[in-house]
Amino acid sequence: MKAGFVLKPKNTLKIKDTFLRIKEIFEKKGIDVYLDSLSAKAIGLLGIDFEDMCKQVDFIVALGGDGTLISVARRAYKFDKPILGINAGNLGFLTDIYPDNVEEFLDNFLKGNYRIDERMVIEIEFKAKKLYAFNDVVISKDVISSMINVRVDTNESFLNTYRGDGLIISTPTGSTAYNLSAGGPVVYPLTESFILTPICPHSLTQRPLILPSNFILEISVNEQVSKLILDGQEIYTLNDKIIVKKAKRNAKLIHRIERNYFDVLREKLHWGEGK
Repeated sequence: MKAGFVLKPKNTLKIKDTFLRIKEIFEKKGIDVYLDSLSAKAIGLLGIDFEDMCKQVDFIVALGGDGTLISVARRAYKFDKPILGINAGNLGFLTDIYPDNVEEFLDNFLKGNYRIDERMVIEIEFKAKKLYAFNDVVISKDVISSMINVRVDTNESFLNTYRGDGLIISTPTGSTAYNLSAGGPVVYPLTESFILTPICPHSLTQRPLILPSNFILEISVNEQVSKLILDGQEIYTLNDKIIVKKAKRNAKLIHRIERNYFDVLREKLHWGEGK
């Protein structure tokens, strides 16, 4: 069995020590370890090109926080490989294995005691290219002092024009990210739907909207200059339109069988805690 590692790009000294410790455990369990070349360069080791690595391995390990896993899910989407998140970050909505628990998890993993959750991915048609987002697509104004008009048509019908700072189109996985900060709903991550949440709308009647995942959304900004932001990590200049739809395949995340999403919500959002 082969595993490909991608590391959190910051705190390189700490992440190197953590990676070497985990690598030793993987190899002790009979799993060959490959390291992405950019990650390897950051910590002074030799690695392999990311795409070549994805072609050769059985699964990919994102060692970092949720941002690292989200980046891996987007970049590795076309290779259809399951992703394991090991939490060397802070938040941990998606990365539920901690470095101290790796050996115990691998013992269960090698016995088949794990599960794979399939998460919806967004496909974006932009300037004759296909882009992907795991968490969200954000159309944001380009100038702080201005507002933009974001028109949304769906299934050949006009839906709405959002006037304000922009619009978030989120997956259920991304509902606890920017969407939540902007006042959008928390949606169970294994459902499949689009969540449309306006950013600081000019009208108080504009509210978040949940649409079925089989809808095709045409988003246009009427030649205004704005920003197209994917997962908060890739940024493009937008002055025309994009097509947003559910991607053909889902992303696959490896989790402990015992993992419970509602336990994660209570822990991360501090639900039910007294003052």
